[in-house]
Amino acid sequence: MSNLNLTLHIWRQRSANDKGSFVAYTVNANEHMSFLEMLDVLNQQLIDQKQEPVAFEHDCREGICGACSMTINGQPHGPLGSTTTCQLHMRHFKNEDHIWIEPFRAKSFPVIRDLVVDRSSFDRIIQSGGYISVNTGQAVDGNTIPIEKNRAAEAFDAAACIGCGACVAACPNGSAMLFVSAKVSHLGLMPQGEVENDRRLQSMVHQMDKEGFGKCSNTYACEAECPKDISVSNIARLNRLYLKSSLAGKI
Repeated sequence: MSNLNLTLHIWRQRSANDKGSFVAYTVNANEHMSFLEMLDVLNQQLIDQKQEPVAFEHDCREGICGACSMTINGQPHGPLGSTTTCQLHMRHFKNEDHIWIEPFRAKSFPVIRDLVVDRSSFDRIIQSGGYISVNTGQAVDGNTIPIEKNRAAEAFDAAACIGCGACVAACPNGSAMLFVSAKVSHLGLMPQGEVENDRRLQSMVHQMDKEGFGKCSNTYACEAECPKDISVSNIARLNRLYLKSSLAGKI
């Protein structure tokens, strides 16, 4: 087992109104730790020294919830592609490395404390989409509504979005188009979701603009940094559907 002596430059900010700055810490970790486990070691070290631990978000630690969002050496979720921060392991770093850790930077993701940002803007976008009008009750047979395999696969791929916000942090404009288009696609591609699709996408795009997210300029940085490999083809689909529903007056 290889031990790593690391220097961490971590963004410390007491509150949303505090200016904040980077603070350097040294920590000893081993290559089998996850990145969050390494931060746990640092926090225990700080607690033992009667210092304030670093605030960061986490929940499942299995790459599912998206709560572990942070920028590592300038990249959302770190240097490994298709990987969340909690699934990033220290074997991808070297002994004596300097690691810069900061929160996601975006106007619509204000910093709450240290590495924690307010991503409730994503929640409001989802809420604006409303619901799908399907009858509940006893489960129907799986073949009752035939769905083309490729269409179902596209919907499933879009549904993999965990709403972590890496796309926004990676985009030079702070755009949320990849997130919104993924949510529109995974609902709208299914027959059950097609009924409200025009209203849903218009409402979600309107809420996205209201939250202050930037415009998409097709840099593809969002797709490159997405831990779930959500494709920008969803953005193209959203643009087509948005234009079609706008011209048809379906709002």
